[in-house]
Amino acid sequence: MQTYLFSAEVVLGIALITLVLLQAKGNSASVLGGRNTSATYRTRRGVEKTLFNVTIVIASVLIILALVHPFLLTV
Repeated sequence: MQTYLFSAEVVLGIALITLVLLQAKGNSASVLGGRNTSATYRTRRGVEKTLFNVTIVIASVLIILALVHPFLLTV
């Protein structure tokens, strides 16, 4: 049981790192023109929104596993 939990934490950690790295900010073409992209408001759509939501879900599951894991070690 402990091996499965530890393996799940490692896999979710790697997946979370990958998802965060895929969400590249500031890679817009307007940066080349010298415009400030931080002042521009835009909504997430399509794949970007799905990637954001999946990142939140995986981070939540990883936090829950990390909090539950020590209690299961004592049993």
